[in-house]
Amino acid sequence: VALLNINKQHSFIESALYGFGAAAGFSLVLILFSAMRERLAVADIPAPFQGSAIGMVTAGLMSLAFMGFAGLV
Repeated sequence: VALLNINKQHSFIESALYGFGAAAGFSLVLILFSAMRERLAVADIPAPFQGSAIGMVTAGLMSLAFMGFAGLV
């Protein structure tokens, strides 16, 4: 976040808001991923996908979903 603020030459207020937004977004992703892991723990998942494999698939799908927000800002 610090390097992005330097590259975009933000003022102090802009940097503080950018940092707060980054922290809020990161927290949102952690909460969503935690909720998905809890739901996957009780789901009927095929044996080859159990464990870290389904975690990687879930992370990939979530990254595709969040890439849709890139054009909004």
